Amino acid sequence: MRILVIEDELKTADYLQQGLSESGYVVDCANTGADGLHLTRQHAYDLVILDINLPQIDGWEVLRQIRQDSNTRVMLLSALGRLTDKIRGLDLGADDYLVKPFQFPELLARVRTLMRRSEQTPLADVLRVADLELDQSRHRAFRGTQRIDLTTKEFALLHLLMRQSGVVLSRTQIISFVWDMNFDCDTNVVEVSIRRLRAKIDDPFERKLIHTLRGVGYVLEARD
Repeated sequence: MRILVIEDELKTADYLQQGLSESGYVVDCANTGADGLHLTRQHAYDLVILDINLPQIDGWEVLRQIRQDSNTRVMLLSALGRLTDKIRGLDLGADDYLVKPFQFPELLARVRTLMRRSEQTPLADVLRVADLELDQSRHRAFRGTQRIDLTTKEFALLHLLMRQSGVVLSRTQIISFVWDMNFDCDTNVVEVSIRRLRAKIDDPFERKLIHTLRGVGYVLEARD
């Protein structure tokens, strides 16, 4: 996996290059926005880690131009921690936004998550767990013969749980995959969404499929 780090703070760039290289990634570095753009057009990267406050061309413009050329995953790395900055970055097409200062293990975990999303694996059009069925191409769900109407996020959440049936998923993993970003740690969006999903696919039926492991996460599976 090849990563490009576009960062003008040399200490930070060296720190990232060393840490990511030791974790098994091939890492290139650029210290200006112009050099970074040049490298993205010369090589195919699996991920670009992009600072915002860059000389010559700032990170916003670099991101905009990357998005014109490719769907390469981009993680913004910036001291700009306001919600408006995060929203701007995500609206411009960033896949993640990490605020400086950061802990390297967190950055590495986010890198792994983005890399997993980049893997193109064929998925069956219809997923089934017990009598629950999810038709991905038609965007429909059924429990037995009863059709279940889901919102877009409910469908995405159910799709994740069914695709990973039998695997316990933490709320951090669910947030990362379903909302494609990182929420504040005190948000209850996962709990609320699970509760609403249960009301549709579990509560009206005798057999329950969504289970909670307290302090760990959630799993969808058929239990005897």
